[in-house]
Amino acid sequence: MTHAQADPGASQPPDRHVDMLRLATAGSVDDGKSTLIGRLLFDSKAIFEDQLAAVERTSRERGEEYTNLALLTDGLRAEREQGITIDVAYRYFATPRRKFIIADTPGHIQYTRNMVTGASTADLAIVLVDARNGLTEQSRRHAFLATLLRVPHLVLAVNKMDLVNYDAAVFEQITEEFTSFAAKLEIGDLTFIPISALHGDNVVQRSASMPWYDGPSLLHHLEHVHIASDRNLIDVRFPVQFVIRPHQATHPELHDYRGYAGQVAGGVLKPGDEVMHLPSGLTTTIKRIDTARGPVAEAFPPMSVTLLLDGDLDISRGDMLCRPHNQPPAAQDVEALVCWMTDARTLTPRSRLVVKHTTRTVKAFVRDLHYRLDVNTLHRDESATQFGLNEIGRVTLRLTQPVFCDPYNRNRLTGGLILIDEATNGTVGAAVVTDAH
Repeated sequence: MTHAQADPGASQPPDRHVDMLRLATAGSVDDGKSTLIGRLLFDSKAIFEDQLAAVERTSRERGEEYTNLALLTDGLRAEREQGITIDVAYRYFATPRRKFIIADTPGHIQYTRNMVTGASTADLAIVLVDARNGLTEQSRRHAFLATLLRVPHLVLAVNKMDLVNYDAAVFEQITEEFTSFAAKLEIGDLTFIPISALHGDNVVQRSASMPWYDGPSLLHHLEHVHIASDRNLIDVRFPVQFVIRPHQATHPELHDYRGYAGQVAGGVLKPGDEVMHLPSGLTTTIKRIDTARGPVAEAFPPMSVTLLLDGDLDISRGDMLCRPHNQPPAAQDVEALVCWMTDARTLTPRSRLVVKHTTRTVKAFVRDLHYRLDVNTLHRDESATQFGLNEIGRVTLRLTQPVFCDPYNRNRLTGGLILIDEATNGTVGAAVVTDAH
């Protein structure tokens, strides 16, 4: 068996000719997310022989009658022992058409924060539903979170069709129920696929057991879904992460080297382009764009690059480069939808937090708590006075310093916030900017 090497894409700038899809799984407990990913890896020949042998051996030791492909992704000992997914497991594989990065996220409600982590950078989310149980509260919560995080493409995979005798009526009932729920959400692209991850039905190959289904297999859909237009290539946004000044440089060209490293959050950058520095408002020109592989003629999301600029501006971490006539708002009052992720404390008006926005970190407090959302009905409870674990609602944050942010529906990178506890330095929430003043 061969192993298809896939470039993680995190540390190296992607080649424009390499098509890469980031996808996340979501859904309730025991809906088969890890098994589905194991089936994708197995059927696409993307695992080593010794990995498969280890999984087969562990499956026998546990007394299971079949090879438990979920063990390919459940890497923590606690996950293997309990048969659940706790952490976000990232797996890489490739087909001749596309490379894939898969985030296998937990289904348990107490690990919702991990699901948010996996979905926040995904191009596509697969929400699994057990055909026997239909839509659960956690299925709805994960679907809502995927739309809240603006995942451009959503697939509802109705799993375990083998346990309902591949009944078309069961699939149709679940799709109708979810379509009714999805009408309240902002979903750009929604696809329904009936599958059996355990037996491989409609995962990589079309299933002969479901002749009534005339759509593509899951892998075929993943290979062909159009993602090129999902990223914002209009608004230039470059948050500065690090200033590079080589010390003890031996090469003459490096003596005066000053580069500004970071990830392109929006737009296309080219040498010769005029850019504005925020917060100073001064303008300069891009002299060169460096990557780990050498200079490039252009940079676009999500490439990590180093910009060399003409002139000598005072630029530091947390600053931003943009176009002179296309600037993000410099906001100190930010309205945002918050997903609260801790049971150690609640979020209340006047709560003090640290807010991380791109590469900038500032202190903040909750100025107003507007309403809490019911994830099942999407009803707004305007009488709510606090948010508890996994609750979602709208707040206004007052920041001690301005941040350069866009609405999240325009740019996921410059419109996202991480909320941190001042005392413990632990992440307690995630937020998406809806409006900035």
